[in-house]
Amino acid sequence: MSDTLIGLVSQYSPSGQERGAVDWLVARMKSLGYDDAFVDNAGNAVGVMGQGPKQVILLGHIDTVPGEISVEFVGATGPSPVLYGRGSVDAKGPLACFADAVAQVGAKGGWQFVVIGAIEEERDSDGARFVATQYKPDFAIIGEPNQWDRVALGYKGSAWANVTVKRGQVHSASGKQTACEAVVELWQAVKSFTDSYNADKPRAFDQILPTLRGMESGMDENEQWATLKIGARLPVECPPQDWYAKLNELAGDAKVQAGGYAIPAWACEKNTPLVRAFLNGIRSQGGEPRFVYKTGTADLNIVAPVWQCPAVVYGPGDSAMDHTPNEHIDLNDYRKAVDVLSAALSKLTA
Repeated sequence: MSDTLIGLVSQYSPSGQERGAVDWLVARMKSLGYDDAFVDNAGNAVGVMGQGPKQVILLGHIDTVPGEISVEFVGATGPSPVLYGRGSVDAKGPLACFADAVAQVGAKGGWQFVVIGAIEEERDSDGARFVATQYKPDFAIIGEPNQWDRVALGYKGSAWANVTVKRGQVHSASGKQTACEAVVELWQAVKSFTDSYNADKPRAFDQILPTLRGMESGMDENEQWATLKIGARLPVECPPQDWYAKLNELAGDAKVQAGGYAIPAWACEKNTPLVRAFLNGIRSQGGEPRFVYKTGTADLNIVAPVWQCPAVVYGPGDSAMDHTPNEHIDLNDYRKAVDVLSAALSKLTA
């Protein structure tokens, strides 16, 4: 059952270099008996099982952060085998789990399973942005590591900004505020606001979590300037446009420039046939189901607002291993996750 995982992890595929892994996964899904497998127009790997009018999309991502890790087993012949390799957790473990579980379930009358290995999730989610426009599923399962007995129901939003303060050049003995002093004061104002906003919100999922990602400063004969690079993880109640409005208010005469894509948070509906199917699947493997709401952002945030269907996030692996130099996954947990997903899909489509 681990061959898909091992083979996929063996294909090093940082964002922008996914094609080898994509081609490998397409070939693997064909060998597993999928009705069709191909590379779509965005460069995603796609596998289709079944031809029914009702559709379940299982969307994982095939890219990883940079930093190759030797693919190797520890304790391969013992009771707790572990696989090391870049992407074993984030997020080839969940993607391989999708491919294996759908192959295990096979075609179901009236249903179609679509497994997608999306590109560029670790950058701008180009793969997910493309598939969001191509499908309208009845159910969606997004692949991220949350352990085999947990289901994630929400991911925070995110927004990035560069905030620049400019001041006229003055003598250092003038006592006037410098541009660097101004941006330090601004960061303190941001922290004061978010601390106040978060004071009555015990869950991190409901809080605004700002991060100072970088600082730059410089000057010429006439002017000095300083820039803060501010990131924020946002709750459902604070969409990016509200955050930028507040940042502009706090910034005063500083210039706020949004960076990259701003992504709203998303929380999934809890009382759905999809969630109940996963609860059944986890219990079938002797687990006690748990729900989790994550402080990161995932492709869920991209596709769920477009598809407007019941969705969950599922996948084996400990997310504490994400992006680390010793990324690894327990193969027993991987196999349990495949069986959980197989049981959930069978229940959902019965």
